[in-house]
Amino acid sequence: MKIQSIHAAIACLTGMASLYFWSSPSNGAAALPNLPQALIDTTYLPPAGNTITVNAGGDFQSALNNASPGDTIVLQAGATFTGPFTLPDKTAGSGWIYIRSGNYAKLPAPGNRVKPADAANMPKIVVGAGNGSAIQTATKAHHYRFIGIEVTPVTGKFVYALATIGNKETSPAALPHDITFDRCYIHGDPTVGGRRGVAMDGISVAVVDSYVSDFKEVGADTQALWAYNSPGPFKIANNYLEAAGENVMFGGADPKIADLVPSDIEIRHNHFFKPLAWMGSAWSVKNLLEFKNAQRVLVDGNRFENNWPKAQNGFSILVTPRNQGGTAPWSIVQDITFRFNMLVNLAQGFNLAGHDSEHPSQNSHRFLIQNNLIAVTGLGGGAGRILQILGGVTDLTIDHNTGFGTGTFAFTESNPPSDQVDITNNIVTRGAYGFTGSGTGEGNATLSKYYTNWIFSNNAIIGAKTNGYPLGNYFPTDTSAVGFVNYAGGDYHLSVSSPYKRAGTDGNELGADISAIAKAGFGVAMSGSATGGN
Repeated sequence: MKIQSIHAAIACLTGMASLYFWSSPSNGAAALPNLPQALIDTTYLPPAGNTITVNAGGDFQSALNNASPGDTIVLQAGATFTGPFTLPDKTAGSGWIYIRSGNYAKLPAPGNRVKPADAANMPKIVVGAGNGSAIQTATKAHHYRFIGIEVTPVTGKFVYALATIGNKETSPAALPHDITFDRCYIHGDPTVGGRRGVAMDGISVAVVDSYVSDFKEVGADTQALWAYNSPGPFKIANNYLEAAGENVMFGGADPKIADLVPSDIEIRHNHFFKPLAWMGSAWSVKNLLEFKNAQRVLVDGNRFENNWPKAQNGFSILVTPRNQGGTAPWSIVQDITFRFNMLVNLAQGFNLAGHDSEHPSQNSHRFLIQNNLIAVTGLGGGAGRILQILGGVTDLTIDHNTGFGTGTFAFTESNPPSDQVDITNNIVTRGAYGFTGSGTGEGNATLSKYYTNWIFSNNAIIGAKTNGYPLGNYFPTDTSAVGFVNYAGGDYHLSVSSPYKRAGTDGNELGADISAIAKAGFGVAMSGSATGGN
């Protein structure tokens, strides 16, 4: 669905363009998040050891048991291997064990995402219901890379997890590590679904250039990718990710390892997607990306598409610290950088919470939401809020975003107040109530009640009135007054004649850097795109 599908809903917004001097009661800018301290190198480097070929009817588990680090196991393309298969711990030798398709040469090159049609050149690893995962790990299993493999349940069977890395280890030293899925097609059954694609509870686990789909269930959360019991790092890059519950989630269960927080998480160039065909079904739909226990996260250059209310209220990106079962009071969400992403056709946008409403946890802090294009269409009857900020967030920066919503620009409720919050340089639609809160008026009244040490400046709020907002913001009457290059055509660059071309606190144009978003997400989207322009 194209972003311009929301035009009819926002065309009636009115207001006046006004220029003011900057003014706010902040005692300094919000602290910015720390980026991941460790990144996983997933360069494709085939080992130079022995090649072990397993044809149809062969014993894949024996090949795994007998392979030495540095060997390659080649599975015959088109053959089916029935698991579960366990990756053993290799205690001698060094290097990776690669498991790849016999038709590897016919698959997309490294750095290119596979699609379901590529399954014709893949071997298939399957597992039946009640038999564990198709791929699972022994304690300390390490240095395995799957390339060009289809992983799926036996037809018509519901499986809880197709690939399970980790087995509830209670010590980091016991965790599996260095495991990569590269250009794999991992999918639940199209009719009965499945709960999870890959449980990533190992150290240095990566899923790249893969297609992970059809994870759906009635009455339970489902994920394409999930981790809760690993310190990281993680790499999730250039994948198609499809699930009804949370397409990707960190946390959601208490870690088995004391004081553990999943850390150093890289999420780049993925397509998060929920098929519109699932609307009206019984599948339990929640959100696209959720962090309940995570730190040092980079979410960069992704496309988030289609989310609607069902088992939740339709917010698409959730940052909500949760001591889920009450046994992990150290749980925290902090240091989240969310930039250069496209958010398309959503019931609601971001829901940011500062503390756990059920069990004691650590308060969340240091979030940056910058240079994103956000289209909240109220899909499925959602309230259409671009942002919801709940109490207790500390060091939150929302800067240089372009957002269109059918409901409210931002809504705030609950105490304690959020502290050190900077909202600057955005172009957003006011919606029904603008920047408001529970029981408060628009603008200053909400800022005074729910925020301390804030900056709210140099934002263009389409359709809002000047009354009630801090000085230093802008109030274009409608989208035509903003000066988009081609609003009707979906090009949200600012024209050279736009009054907001150099109106930012940094001297740059207001709103998102549309060219940078298009560049960061090049090749990510399967439908629609950020359009070109200069």
